[in-house]
Amino acid sequence: MSTSSKRIIICGTDTDVGKTIVSSFFVQGLKAIYWKPIQSGTEEGTDTETVRKLLNLEPNRYISEKYKFKASVSPHWAAEKESDFIEPNNLEIPDIDKLIIIETAGGLMVPLNRNWLQIDQLKVWGAPIILVARTGLGTLNHTLLSLEALKSRDLNILGLVLNGHPHDDNPKTLEQFGDTKILASLPIFDEVSANKLSREWDQQKLDQKLKQYISNRN
Repeated sequence: MSTSSKRIIICGTDTDVGKTIVSSFFVQGLKAIYWKPIQSGTEEGTDTETVRKLLNLEPNRYISEKYKFKASVSPHWAAEKESDFIEPNNLEIPDIDKLIIIETAGGLMVPLNRNWLQIDQLKVWGAPIILVARTGLGTLNHTLLSLEALKSRDLNILGLVLNGHPHDDNPKTLEQFGDTKILASLPIFDEVSANKLSREWDQQKLDQKLKQYISNRN
């Protein structure tokens, strides 16, 4: 894979759509560094801890959060509950010569503060985006609206990753109306492991797909 773009953003159509598993999938497959700049809902642990333990990452393979909040609510409100404020100027991507996989908090239109949406931050970052979506009922509306929001801001969409049980029609409908490729489809794992993610990566030929897609965009 060409890493002329040293960062890829993993964003979701909704909360709990599987961004952390997908982020792990790409961190492992691309031998990248993981970074989740904003984490809300820390009482049961953080996504950074989940990825680190799942992939047995060395300290140089993940970057600590810029903001962490206890409440499992939207980042802007979680910050307010702790008399804090998410400052976009503090979210600059670390300047390191390694591929960074950036996992966002929640969906595209989640507020980071009362004047700044997550999609505003994506525009500032300017990195290619992988959108994570469900396979089942409701995904067409959520995913197509998310794609429309990204395209209206001229953001670079690398492709979709679908999470869930196989669906006979939704994947081809999303590609047709969203004019976007599906990079991968992940099943519902009984238990997630690094080995299972590695097998999926090889079976779905992600190295080949990403080399082709990124080459076409550079």
